[in-house]
Amino acid sequence: MFLLQTFFAFSQFAGPVGHTTSNAIHKDSTIFKSWANSCSVIRGYQDVANTSLGYVSVGVDTNGIGKAGDNPIVTLGDGGSAILTFPVPISDGLGPDFAVFENAFDDSFLELAFVEVSSDGINYFRFPAISNTQTQTQIGPFDYVGDATMINNLAGKYRALYGTPFDLNELQGISELDIQNITHVKIIDVVGSIDPLYASYDVNGNAINDPYPTDFPNGGFDLDAVGVINASTVGLKQSNLKSNFNVFPNPVIDRVYVQLQNVKIQSVNLFDSKGQLLKMYTENNIDMKIYESGIYLLKVIDDKGFIHVQRIIKN
Repeated sequence: MFLLQTFFAFSQFAGPVGHTTSNAIHKDSTIFKSWANSCSVIRGYQDVANTSLGYVSVGVDTNGIGKAGDNPIVTLGDGGSAILTFPVPISDGLGPDFAVFENAFDDSFLELAFVEVSSDGINYFRFPAISNTQTQTQIGPFDYVGDATMINNLAGKYRALYGTPFDLNELQGISELDIQNITHVKIIDVVGSIDPLYASYDVNGNAINDPYPTDFPNGGFDLDAVGVINASTVGLKQSNLKSNFNVFPNPVIDRVYVQLQNVKIQSVNLFDSKGQLLKMYTENNIDMKIYESGIYLLKVIDDKGFIHVQRIIKN
């Protein structure tokens, strides 16, 4: 008993499903108000240290939407990521505000991911992830040694059908983040290698040790779903305004036009796919001929202070 108490005192974080300290949330819990309704995935390598194996390939982007367990998963691969949006933005309320689901088949086989949020689809902020897992010995691809009590603010902490909760209150005070109107959640696979060349690090600078290498087509974090617990009333108002927001043509070859009803455009900001601001405009159209083919992001701010975001494709 003394050893058990000492262990949990050191490990300090919520325990696995079924333990008295666990904060895992089952997919059928009535606290979930909605689920992600769009998902965009950027695949990572099967093994970042051996890129000749290529990228992971299991699942499709749309597998990340809807209720946990209703669809197959989509794999992210080493360092891969997914961006999810929701029918109504997420807000900070009492307790956890959303939960991320992975498909781990055991409480001790844990593939992890960072979680970031955004209120404009451009600027993302990461939950302060902590891993107190040892870093002396690499956890192998089939080792069952993961320990939820050593992990905090990392998705994948719990087995399949149980979500890892996140509380937006932990991110309060960030000037570019409205925690009452979270429109995007980004999931980023942790590369579990303890080799400094490839390792992912927690907020304290510790390498995060999880199963590695997982050098097969379904390697890395397996995204199942993201469920919303607290929804934004501000988001409802903004959503209604966005119904009068239109960007056309899309895809575009020459010039793209922005249309807003009942409000005036204050600024139109064009970003590249990496989130770098290319130029700020004040008119309602942009000459895209000067830009290369690819994916861009428009962030439009109206005279009432509302933000409208639209991805555009330049052919």
